[in-house]
Amino acid sequence: MSAAGVPQPFRILILCTGNSARSQMAEAIINHRGKGRVIAESAGSHPASRVNPWAIEALQDAGIEWRGRPPRGLDGLPQQRWDAVVTVCDNAKESCPIFPGQPVQVHWGMPDPADVEGSDEEVRQAFVDAYSLLSRRIEVLLALPLASLDRAACRAKLQAIGTTH
Repeated sequence: MSAAGVPQPFRILILCTGNSARSQMAEAIINHRGKGRVIAESAGSHPASRVNPWAIEALQDAGIEWRGRPPRGLDGLPQQRWDAVVTVCDNAKESCPIFPGQPVQVHWGMPDPADVEGSDEEVRQAFVDAYSLLSRRIEVLLALPLASLDRAACRAKLQAIGTTH
């Protein structure tokens, strides 16, 4: 709760390696559907030079605006207040820093659609599949009573979401 008694939004940091696809899509989906109750930001342990255009297309095809923020690293993020830190790739999980305030840290591992090689249709489908998986997981997240969960229950529920296929 804020000093005025208004509930603070639940803040989630989504981490991956390049911050160019999965984490950018997750951030956009959460901010679009969270309607201010849940707010997300994303970053990468080794940020790419640009957001993958296929990720932007997958979001736009789903009716979600991507606001055009370039990939970024972790600078300054550990000093912010986070309720949860979610890694979406194994590399980010292994290099995830320690965050003050003990936010819940969970892993939602999933394949990187940017690693798919093939025709445009095959690559597009990989990004659509990644979007769909993130979307299902985020729907479960947003259905949780986040404000009333204690830390252990929150961690267990968020970690279980990472097994949603």
